[in-house]
Amino acid sequence: MRDWMKVIPESEVQNYKKAGFLADMQPGKRTALIVVDVTMGFCGAEGLTLDQAIAQYSTACGPSAWIAMPRIARLIDIFRKADLPIVYSLADPYDTGWTGKATKNTQVKRAMAPGYNDFPAAIAPREQDWVLAKTKASAFFHTPLSIYLTRENVDTLVFCGVSTSGCVRATVVDGFSHGYRSFVVDECCFDRSEFAHAANLFDMNAKYAAVLSLDEMETMMSGRKLAAAE
Repeated sequence: MRDWMKVIPESEVQNYKKAGFLADMQPGKRTALIVVDVTMGFCGAEGLTLDQAIAQYSTACGPSAWIAMPRIARLIDIFRKADLPIVYSLADPYDTGWTGKATKNTQVKRAMAPGYNDFPAAIAPREQDWVLAKTKASAFFHTPLSIYLTRENVDTLVFCGVSTSGCVRATVVDGFSHGYRSFVVDECCFDRSEFAHAANLFDMNAKYAAVLSLDEMETMMSGRKLAAAE
């Protein structure tokens, strides 16, 4: 049993199954990877405790970010080798000042601290990747993301990033609502709260996506010939 599933009472799992939730999902013809907000502002410097990371950036998740980092890098590499679209999201430093923050967190300042939107070197985007700025939790909310995915003939999305309970979940729900087959890689998501991480993986898996391990995702990708960029 995966660690995050251990938090969920077995009786509740069975109740969801009886109600028709937790159904399987199959990928479509063309897949894109959405890397949600994996910037230094949501990680904090490597080697810091959670308290130290929050002191650096109030939104940082600390050690859980760096546990997930090599796994995220491996997932990105799978998509690079398949020549499939990769989209990175980050907070829009300008428009957020006018539209308001993505959450009601009173500690987040209007002006972003230096380095907040930098990507860790291990997962940094390349020239062919799209870096999408957003003002709210979902990468779909008032952004041209769906236009890009339509242009790329994408019908399936794989999600990773931070936080599982916040921007990842919001983007997954919107992705599913836009009609995309949606997959979440559990080991490639992280949160400042292990409870919130587990509960939200369970709920997304029940209702909006298939939550897979990194090994399962790699098997899925290799077991299907996905269309490369034209």
